[in-house]
Amino acid sequence: MNVRVAIITCSDRCSKGEAVDTSGPELQMLVQERGWYVVDYRVLPDEREQIADILVELADELRVDLILTTGGTGLGPRDVTPEATFDVSDRDVPGIAEHIRAESMKVTGRAMLSRAVSTMRGSTLIVNLPGSLKAVREAFGFFADQVEHAVEMAAGGGH
Repeated sequence: MNVRVAIITCSDRCSKGEAVDTSGPELQMLVQERGWYVVDYRVLPDEREQIADILVELADELRVDLILTTGGTGLGPRDVTPEATFDVSDRDVPGIAEHIRAESMKVTGRAMLSRAVSTMRGSTLIVNLPGSLKAVREAFGFFADQVEHAVEMAAGGGH
């Protein structure tokens, strides 16, 4: 299936060049290993409005099937990715984020501190993932097998 994916790294430090983004490139590799297409990749600061604007652009203008965000899902005062995601979403898809948290709890108790969400904007699925390399790799693996079916359902098929 031709799944069109956009990846957004949400990190003040990476956006300023003070740190190297490792989770975004890791997601690109994981997406491509599945035969899906990365049509956009961006590194943004932890700015709620800016993140929301890009989510709208990717869903409404580029019409990607899946947006993966990485970072900004913790308890820090600048962690605003879930809020930005909810700001632009039409429907909640809580099962994905719940499953990622449940499986992540088997790896580390800190997973309970994640505020990541999964939602829909139109027919675009948006999934917030953690910001660390190890955690983003694990989290992607917990739900990736269901993406193609989800994309098919969002397009009106697969029922």
